[in-house]
Amino acid sequence: MPPRPFTIVSYGEVLWDLLPTGPVIGGAPFNFACRAASLGDRSVMVSRLGRDERGRDAMRCISELGVETSYIQWDEERPTGTVNVTLDAGGIPDYFITPDAAYDRIALSQKLLDLAANADCICYGMIARRGPESAATLERLLAAFKGRFALLDLNLRKNCWTPESIAASIGGAGMLKLNDHELDVAAGIFAIPAGPIAERARALLNRTKLTHVVVTLGEGGAFAASRDGQSVYRPGFSVKLVDTVGSGDAFTAGFLHTLLSSGTLADACMFGNALGALVAGQRGATQPTPLASIRAVLQEGVPMPPDARFAAPSECNHGEDGGA
Repeated sequence: MPPRPFTIVSYGEVLWDLLPTGPVIGGAPFNFACRAASLGDRSVMVSRLGRDERGRDAMRCISELGVETSYIQWDEERPTGTVNVTLDAGGIPDYFITPDAAYDRIALSQKLLDLAANADCICYGMIARRGPESAATLERLLAAFKGRFALLDLNLRKNCWTPESIAASIGGAGMLKLNDHELDVAAGIFAIPAGPIAERARALLNRTKLTHVVVTLGEGGAFAASRDGQSVYRPGFSVKLVDTVGSGDAFTAGFLHTLLSSGTLADACMFGNALGALVAGQRGATQPTPLASIRAVLQEGVPMPPDARFAAPSECNHGEDGGA
């Protein structure tokens, strides 16, 4: 009998990125949910859409991508979320996340509490906390959650966080995923001094109730540390870059799926790096990535040169793969 699929709940925004070339469905929790579904898990999206044309189009897209929609709410007053994306003369994007969208008002229900109590993982970010109603609902769901990983993907966006909201979010999480720049912000909030990434990640473990801290480094790969003293760094995979949108969310889905499947930290970093590289090598955040393609990258992919910050093996491998 094959193993049962894991129930992975994504909480937060489903929105439309309004690009100069046209609207594209997105939102980090939704991108993550798509990847979780593609890995064979039961992927459940908890969000709220406006009862408008964008909301109806979003619901259709969510369903077509294999993500469960029965926990998505409709809002009669507020619009489906959007992000206005503009490009400067050099092609660098700037984002304005429209305030008071439907997903800022996710309402608590017994149905949601039951879902949280029976999930293997619940994943959320900071945008889900910017609206008081959605933030309060999230707190109740985290209190009801009994599964393995309450995963906070910090994913900081302008005007969507405060030091207090970051501290509260980390306080409710078991696993924290963030990039190296976000690590600087979190370290400042917890009064962790400057130093190597590995030392600062371990300091976060020591000063919080977190069981895992995962730091992504773009093409440089990822570092992960756990409360039981294990830590590992793995470089990324070489890819012909097409579009980085959603590659970080893909890494998170791959990393989490591997740990839920009893893989090691090293396995999780490698699988996440492979999935993230595949997504960065294609257009858009939700195109299919077959398992066979991920396995091919793991077996035949060309690793990137190690990030210079992890040049010393003793700095980044403890308790795994024969590390010190």
